[in-house]
Amino acid sequence: MKFNTKVIHGGQEYDKAYGAVMPPIYQTSTYAQTTPGGHKGYEYSRTHNPTRNALENAFSSIENGHYGLAFGSGLAAIDAIIKLLKPGDEVVSTNDLYGGSFRLFTKIFERFGIKFHFIGMQSVSNIKAYVNDNTKLIWVETPTNPMMNIIDIKAASAIAKKHNILLAVDNTFATPYLQKPLDLGADIVMHSATKYLGGHSDVVMGALVVKDKSLADRLYFIQNASGAICGPQDSFLVLRGIKTLHVRMQRHCENGKAIAKFLANHPKIENVYWPGFEAHPNHIIAKNQMTDFGGMISFTTKGNNYEEAIKIIENLKVFTLAESLGGVESLCGHPASMTHASIPKEEREKTGVVDSLIRLSVGIEDIDDLVADLKQALK
Repeated sequence: MKFNTKVIHGGQEYDKAYGAVMPPIYQTSTYAQTTPGGHKGYEYSRTHNPTRNALENAFSSIENGHYGLAFGSGLAAIDAIIKLLKPGDEVVSTNDLYGGSFRLFTKIFERFGIKFHFIGMQSVSNIKAYVNDNTKLIWVETPTNPMMNIIDIKAASAIAKKHNILLAVDNTFATPYLQKPLDLGADIVMHSATKYLGGHSDVVMGALVVKDKSLADRLYFIQNASGAICGPQDSFLVLRGIKTLHVRMQRHCENGKAIAKFLANHPKIENVYWPGFEAHPNHIIAKNQMTDFGGMISFTTKGNNYEEAIKIIENLKVFTLAESLGGVESLCGHPASMTHASIPKEEREKTGVVDSLIRLSVGIEDIDDLVADLKQALK
């Protein structure tokens, strides 16, 4: 089954009770039993829920995995991965990553004796210097948030497998429409399903997908024991969103390319970060492991002027100034004060997240309206 069909039918079946085409919303916390332990596969909705199970099957299908798990948020999904570790274990992570991931790693899990190394992974050979007997996980985000750096998943997988280390990839920006980390050797794929998978800025959710059963069993145990699951209504919304992922991503990519080229040719713009440019440091890797380059773009103005950047952001009319990304509407963000505010300024700026950096999530509106909006804001 090809991807465009998988997003609609993958892992799904008609409702057994009445033949409903869309999985019903099973808004229940518990299920009747005929005798203690005698039930129809469901006993309590923290453990299993039919609507959530339908979504988890969809997650697994579109990522070419065998097991999918849905969580209450992307951070809850990451939290479950780190709970696979124990005090004294070490994690090698990219240094350019979502601020919430950085905060979870440093402010929560470092307190429990897990050590994190944040390094540049544009050259994955850098990972080797940080691998030791205590290293249990390599954390990759590609494209990275917000600098759009590209990390070679296949090369990172080779290092992980050589040393018997888990490789987890945050695939939120690319989505399985553009990139399939499990096929490239990753052990775990993570998504903030809040973003492109949901696609309509109306739900908060996280997802994990794996192929290995023993790893899946460990994660299912953590999911159930910690209880950071999503509800059936949210499951229904994301399942609905996935069914249009392919057509939305096509337009995100088309509009993203047009906006990136417009910004690159504008006299007031200094740098444009988008992996589709041949001048992008890892463009060839992006071209090999992705089928297109997505709708996420970051840029700075000439002279890296903070006040000018804020003025541009405040003058946008079609682009909405808001947290998050991946919805049908175009969003604009200021990473230094919004998504990455939890990262210390010195650490942020080492990776390029300066105070003048602007991040765009290019939506699926008419491209002429989006370009016109940027033109008037840049005046």
